[in-house]
Amino acid sequence: MTLVLGISGSPHRYGNTERLLDAFLDGTRDAGAETRKVVLSTLSYASCRGCNACHRTGVCIVDDDASPLLEEMANADVLAIASPIYSMGITAELKGLIDRAQFLWARRMVQNTLDYTEEHLAHHRGFFLSTAGSDWPTVFDGAYPVVQALFSGLGFTYAGNIVVNGLDTFEGGIRGHPTALAEARAAGRREVNLLLPL
Repeated sequence: MTLVLGISGSPHRYGNTERLLDAFLDGTRDAGAETRKVVLSTLSYASCRGCNACHRTGVCIVDDDASPLLEEMANADVLAIASPIYSMGITAELKGLIDRAQFLWARRMVQNTLDYTEEHLAHHRGFFLSTAGSDWPTVFDGAYPVVQALFSGLGFTYAGNIVVNGLDTFEGGIRGHPTALAEARAAGRREVNLLLPL
């Protein structure tokens, strides 16, 4: 069964971004996937220390919730990363987790013990979901390369974005948007159907 893992990087529970993620996950369940959602604000983990111990061992020396979660993320078939835009970038919760993925980079680039085949990349697909109050057309631009770095380190093809800006203009936020939640559900269904064996 296809495993879809959703990561909510918003510190605001049940807000615009988490609702967008929930709609995506609903779509994947409709298509028959097994799903799990992780809310980063409920976990306990520190930021990367920059100690480079993982360059020698391939393992992060910090013992908290980050490393087990990153290993779980790497084993998903579809990975949905969700964050609102704060100050033109992703949240501190998500950025802190991404920085902790340095041990995976070390395995690939320093130790040469980890590699991803084309077949692996074809069957591991990552989506970025994001919301912003601002209607600036460039409001998501700072987030994309950081998310790309995470997907690359975990062995995922960056399959696409579901981003919704200008939400300050809608009464009720994303619930007042005419298409966003339906589009997220449809995208979730499509992703699972793409990975189903013929």
